[in-house]
Amino acid sequence: MRILVSDSLSNEGLDILKEHFTVDIHTGLSEDELVDKIKQYDALVIRSGTQVTQKIIEAADNLKVIGRAGVGVDNVDVDAATKKGIIVTNAPEGNMISAAEHTIAMMMAMSRNIPQANASLKAREWKRNKFTGIEVKGKTLGIIGLGRIGSEVSKRSLGLEMNLIGYDPFISEKRAVELGIKLTTVNEIAKVADYITVHTPLIKETKNIIDEEQFALMKPSVKIINCARGGIINEEALAKALEGGKIGGAALDVFVEEPPFNSPLLQFDNVIVTPHLGASTQEAQVNVAIDIAKEIVSVLTGGLAKNAINIPSIKPEAMAILAPYIRLSEIMGKIAGQLADGNYEKVEIAYNGEISGRDTRPLTVSALKGLLEMALGSGVNYVNAPTLAKSRKVAVVESKSESSEEYSSTMSIRLISSGLTKLVAGTVVGDESKIISVDEDKMDIFPAGRMIFAKHINKPNVIGPCCMVLGKNEINISGMQVGRSEIGGFTMMVLNVDSEVSAPILEEVRSIPGILNAKLVTL
Repeated sequence: MRILVSDSLSNEGLDILKEHFTVDIHTGLSEDELVDKIKQYDALVIRSGTQVTQKIIEAADNLKVIGRAGVGVDNVDVDAATKKGIIVTNAPEGNMISAAEHTIAMMMAMSRNIPQANASLKAREWKRNKFTGIEVKGKTLGIIGLGRIGSEVSKRSLGLEMNLIGYDPFISEKRAVELGIKLTTVNEIAKVADYITVHTPLIKETKNIIDEEQFALMKPSVKIINCARGGIINEEALAKALEGGKIGGAALDVFVEEPPFNSPLLQFDNVIVTPHLGASTQEAQVNVAIDIAKEIVSVLTGGLAKNAINIPSIKPEAMAILAPYIRLSEIMGKIAGQLADGNYEKVEIAYNGEISGRDTRPLTVSALKGLLEMALGSGVNYVNAPTLAKSRKVAVVESKSESSEEYSSTMSIRLISSGLTKLVAGTVVGDESKIISVDEDKMDIFPAGRMIFAKHINKPNVIGPCCMVLGKNEINISGMQVGRSEIGGFTMMVLNVDSEVSAPILEEVRSIPGILNAKLVTL
């Protein structure tokens, strides 16, 4: 078998590959050059430089696996690879220590004005009083995102004797206690923290999670750290807060546009910046190279890829039956995850009817992937989803029953937290996913795109005003489903919309008399 390495890779990883296969190294290839070369290779190893497009994948007649030596796979057309049966895998753990240590380094450098003092002394100045710093001991650190890197940051911060508060909708209270963190909201972190650091993926729910509203709540001395992804913190709002003296400073390793040469954030003396160095340590580069090399060897020798981004192999005869239910379970997980209020400690997945006689493990994994992906982003895959749930102390319980009242097969996902539940149930009609209930409301929804789930009172003059709000904002409604209840009772309305619904528009929908709650769900 032959391996193509199209980006630079540490020798430690290359040596592992060369023990088993023929390895060719060709970096800096254009799309057309890759199209010409890829036909003869069984595996492609990349970092961030190579763009693996649909055109390249369609030309890859022998390709079995694409390995990304790093976390993100934004430069790979995962859908095209999945359709062609090519496994896409990454190395999400190799650089987590480097990223956590860089976060601590940025916090300490900001606290003691180290970059500014260094520049001053090199300019032949001796201004000790100008660079008086602060201690981190006893200060409150707010951590937004408590996954692998956020957890490592918390361990190191406890060693610095800091008080920790955190936000992560997909971590249980039990896991937070183990980390020494008090769970709270983003706004509460903004109010009380002395330092705030973000460690979430950049997804719809986390984009601009710190915005003007949060900056308005902060102490004037607070210090902001972003070593995760550009866009998690609204850069324009951050610049305004700095310019107005509303916050004490910031330390930034990542930006929306990189390099950020046009960013106003570079002009502030109390902002420390580094050029995306979170994973740039010798150890991290070696670790991700070794990890991805081992993944490639495992896949090509008949084993599993523990960090597969797309679904692992399932026997064709089983896939013919399970495929539509795999899609259904992932969609249901995504819907439940977006409708849930806050954290949950248990996930109950029930299978009823004919599907209960099948191997439902792929369906459970798919449901967990959809559920966790809403908070953790594309790093969640069909292999690591159960492990991620376990690491957050979320119990997963399966049940099966041969009986199914209305359909030949149904499944449901129930999220449980402190006695509160959120239930989504569905079935497959033909090959199409169908949602048949949300909590106690019977539904008949073929989920797609963007949907507004609005709990409301069954009375006149509720649905019309809701549609009017969307209409005046030029949001087209492409479908509507309204549950049934007695007049004056509570029921659910689901509106399919063709464009994004902003937070202010959704809040206007919620303000309509008779609307109890409204949430936007995006698939």
